[in-house]
Amino acid sequence: MPADIGVFIPIGNNGWLISENSPQYEPSFALNKAIVQKAEGYGLDFALSMIKLRGFGGKTGFWDRNLESFTLMSALAACTSKIQLVASTAILTLPPAIVARMATTLDSIAPGRIGVNIVTGWQSAEYEQMGMWPGDAYFGHRYEYATEYVQVMKDLWERGTSSLKGKHFTMEDCKLGPRPSQPIKIVAAGQSGKGVEFASKYADYNFTMGVGYNTPTAFAKSLELLVEAAEKTGRDVGAYVLFMIIAEETDEAAEAKWAMYREGLDADAVAWMHNQGDKDKQADERASVTRAMLPEGAVNMNMGTLVGSYEKIAGMLDEIATVRGTKGIMLTFDDFLVGLDKFGTKIQPLMKSRVGKGGK
Repeated sequence: MPADIGVFIPIGNNGWLISENSPQYEPSFALNKAIVQKAEGYGLDFALSMIKLRGFGGKTGFWDRNLESFTLMSALAACTSKIQLVASTAILTLPPAIVARMATTLDSIAPGRIGVNIVTGWQSAEYEQMGMWPGDAYFGHRYEYATEYVQVMKDLWERGTSSLKGKHFTMEDCKLGPRPSQPIKIVAAGQSGKGVEFASKYADYNFTMGVGYNTPTAFAKSLELLVEAAEKTGRDVGAYVLFMIIAEETDEAAEAKWAMYREGLDADAVAWMHNQGDKDKQADERASVTRAMLPEGAVNMNMGTLVGSYEKIAGMLDEIATVRGTKGIMLTFDDFLVGLDKFGTKIQPLMKSRVGKGGK
């Protein structure tokens, strides 16, 4: 079955390039509306927005300015008709019963097109600034917390009531009505052993980071952990694999642009990210925060990066789609509007795994 293609929309300033040489832009509804409508027009299957509450600073003020995920996706739901929309909840900031109701409201706007991404939290400064950080011991039980959180939402969506008595949440005949028109999908982002186990039990999709520079299937080994875990739970859980695309007419032109971005690395912003990531003493080598801090890829959070001509990119995306467990490929771009046009008109028509997709 061909993998879906989605876009990880830029809810924070400058998208995913921590560079003084990359396009510098502010987040706005107008920008994200244009991106998601363009993505829908080209036949992309989903759009996901993160939640980020404090940036990394530096010369570029990286992610210092962000929109809020649910309110943004609500507005986007009203001006789209086909594309699936996934909003993110920072679970330390919003009670699960409220998020369940927010998601149901989104479903009322865009029936059957809504998902919720569970963000357990790794950057303590996001929560300390609001007096909401429970202490670093949270790193050790955040997936236990997330498990109860998701169970409350599922109870409310499926039965309209929850009386869960847990360690972190206590529900007393909590009610929800109306209930969503269709099941609301859960997306997780666990890369560590505990994170993958959580996803295998409670999520429908799990974020997986692409790996390396022009190594499209290098993530396959880490994805096997999710596949094996899902087989044990007997659940259908697939991966949304994250890649950045730097595409030009020729390989040389694309590689020159990628080199320019890396030369402009905002070292101060990356240093802040390192400082925050180091606080999680329980993170294993697979954890996304650990991998993001590797110096060779810090300029784009060390996500998998595809650089080259349109034909080369199309071929690599087709390779990704063949990896066992891959259900979706989530794309970021250096310049989203230009990048989406390149994908829709130059790359997607060359992809064997996207035959019949497209519009504009």
